[in-house]
Amino acid sequence: MKRLFSILLFSLPLLSSATQLLIPMDEAQKNHLKAYGITYWVLTKGIEAEWLLNYRGGTFLFPYSDMFEKECNIRGVSYEKISEGKAEGIRQEIAQPDANMEVVKLYKAPKVAVYSPKSKQPWDDAVTLAMTYAEIPYETVFDDEVLEGKLPLYDWLHLHHEDFTGQYGKFWASFHEAAWYKAEVRENEAMAAKHGYKKVSQLKLAVGKKVKDFVMGGGYLFAMCSATDSYDIALAAEGVDICENVFDGDASDHNADAKLNFDNCYAFENFKLTKSPEIYEYSTIDMQPQDRNISEQSDVFTLFDFSAKSDMVNTLLCQNHTRVVKSFYGQTTAFHKNQVKSSVTILGENKQLGEARYIHGDLGKGTWTFYGGHDPEDYRHEVYEPPTDMNLVPNSPGYRLILNNVLFPSAKKKKLKT
Repeated sequence: MKRLFSILLFSLPLLSSATQLLIPMDEAQKNHLKAYGITYWVLTKGIEAEWLLNYRGGTFLFPYSDMFEKECNIRGVSYEKISEGKAEGIRQEIAQPDANMEVVKLYKAPKVAVYSPKSKQPWDDAVTLAMTYAEIPYETVFDDEVLEGKLPLYDWLHLHHEDFTGQYGKFWASFHEAAWYKAEVRENEAMAAKHGYKKVSQLKLAVGKKVKDFVMGGGYLFAMCSATDSYDIALAAEGVDICENVFDGDASDHNADAKLNFDNCYAFENFKLTKSPEIYEYSTIDMQPQDRNISEQSDVFTLFDFSAKSDMVNTLLCQNHTRVVKSFYGQTTAFHKNQVKSSVTILGENKQLGEARYIHGDLGKGTWTFYGGHDPEDYRHEVYEPPTDMNLVPNSPGYRLILNNVLFPSAKKKKLKT
């Protein structure tokens, strides 16, 4: 009997040992951004994970191993070792009908591409900063790869701060004498000629239509700043010259506004073009500084609180440890709500200003998400300014929204279909 008691006592630690690793995403997390990278890395090992929507800020859960625990410690990510019994208790809590929570299975590490020119530009991209810091690998593609039909090799595509209208970011007034601007013009014109187009605007439209095919076929698209509205404007302006002489060597169509086809757009409608090369705007879609009578301290937007059980996609995209997020400027800062299509889901807004900041929709078999602004942790990022030091903002709510989108393709489609 004494020997049997000793055996049972020795066995107790084994019965209560950790079988799950929980990555909290509430205020207990020391490094929210690297937590996404840990989860991505676990998926690369062929291990499924669970995303506990609205549970402690969107917690991640996956099987425990010494290797996973060690990696969390190396990357400075907070974690909790829990038993399978406790994990099942959490799942049961989430499953309660009155709990606005849900469990989503993550089953693979998505293959990620960033649409970006090969040459260095005098600004940085928040998405590549976030993925590099989180240690999520990505590949760079540009016009050659897109037009050669290589996008289906990827699950998720981010559009860099590119101008799809052929107007070089509307930087002409301030920077047309700058070396980088002249180099960009030469490179784009050479690219257009290489692919048989007379104008850069025609090249970029062809690229935009290939991207649309990618989404229609089931791809996940994410865009920020000027890659949001300039993309939709280019699609709406198919067959219409909206570029002035300084951009393409001839005058624009004086009746261009009346010829825009908003049916071609993902997100926007009823907008008017800003054609003057002297004005640093593409159209009336963008909330311009004069539209935003607000101080930096008060400038925030609010994430919507969706039903996790019946609206899992939008809930997933809004996972955060706060519902109020600091706003930030960009070439395209935010979107006039009265020019956002009624079919579009607004994920984040500033109701007082009448602006949508973070929007989402479906297209064919795929999805797209547009996020206004340049850098979530740099309120007014200017050309030539150094990139944000990500080590100083490991818990950034604004950057979390980007990484929600990176992991979005990992979710089991059958589970998310409602």
